[in-house]
Amino acid sequence: MIHISHRPSVEPELAAAAFGDQPGRWPLSAATTPQQRWLRAVAAGGQGRYGSAYADLAALLGAAPPDRLSSLAHSAHASFLRQLGWHGKARGWDGRAWALAGADPEAAADALIGLAADALGVGRLPAAATLLGRADPFVAQAPPRLAVRRAWVAAELAMAGGDGDVAVRNAEIAVELAARTLEDSARHQAKSQVVLAAALCSSGALDRARVVADAALELTGQLGLVPLRWAVACLLVDLGTETTARIEELRDLRDDSARRVEQWGGVWRAL
Repeated sequence: MIHISHRPSVEPELAAAAFGDQPGRWPLSAATTPQQRWLRAVAAGGQGRYGSAYADLAALLGAAPPDRLSSLAHSAHASFLRQLGWHGKARGWDGRAWALAGADPEAAADALIGLAADALGVGRLPAAATLLGRADPFVAQAPPRLAVRRAWVAAELAMAGGDGDVAVRNAEIAVELAARTLEDSARHQAKSQVVLAAALCSSGALDRARVVADAALELTGQLGLVPLRWAVACLLVDLGTETTARIEELRDLRDDSARRVEQWGGVWRAL
């Protein structure tokens, strides 16, 4: 007798963790296709489980042809390196992502926005602005997440250039786009709030920045997004406007988040 398996596809589960309303879901089902491996890696990286994410990306790249999915995998690897402070190393991965993207708008936009973020991270602000401009025609044809990513990097570029007002405008664009076009993507909404808090700091709106950051701290904790929670805790510590006891609590949270990332295979770049 032939037995037919009725086990549902794991792809919806992985998509919900990577780009949906379950970003903290763990453990995740094993991935068996390149698409599933990419989704699983994105989800794991968002939680700070970099060892797992790198392993899935390596399996994908070892089996998939040099196509759009390989490009997206290179971009994902680069984004994990950037989250840990390795902008210089990330550039090589984003460069290969761009070379593999072909005419695919999602892959091309991901690669160019990543290259812009890499340039920004090493202080090459004009190059970052040029790369963002080159990404725009692809962003217009790509899934909505790329427009949100573009707004994040534009806000960070403005912060690095000392223009707090422009930073806030771009961060607010990201918040609005994430709420309107990515209403199911809790991770994109949470990161948009983190970027907005940082932008508000750069503009001198410290009271509003603290309110947004406090809400983002709670949200990232609820969602299990450890790298983002680490970033918000760092921001709140730097603000220094809380009570001494609260600052100590935030430092403990920041340090615990950093340790968890290390335990899960992340290697921080020393400043």
